[in-house]
Amino acid sequence: FHLQSGKNLTVSYLKNNGFDIIAVNWRYKYWEVDIVAKDQFSLVFMEVTSRKSNNFGEPSDFVDEIKQRNLIQGADAYIELNSYEGEVRFDIVSVYLDSNKIELIKDAFWSN
Repeated sequence: FHLQSGKNLTVSYLKNNGFDIIAVNWRYKYWEVDIVAKDQFSLVFMEVTSRKSNNFGEPSDFVDEIKQRNLIQGADAYIELNSYEGEVRFDIVSVYLDSNKIELIKDAFWSN
């Protein structure tokens, strides 16, 4: 439940900030991308993390190497399936459910 409300808040936030939402919870085989969006000239793959508070760390701290690798593999599959050519970016969106605050970290990590 919390994750869904976090994603709903994120989608609204992104639309209000000029992003075109392409897909939410995009899945292929073993991979899932929380949000695929277009930001000007970049195709953006986003991991959304939601927390009630940051008592146990910032939400973005929970996007470890395994989650990053899975997001990159999901992005690779999306790019191949859609024959996309162009700029790609990986963002992390932190949602604080206690305050509905959203923090967008652009270029949070890169694929190798």
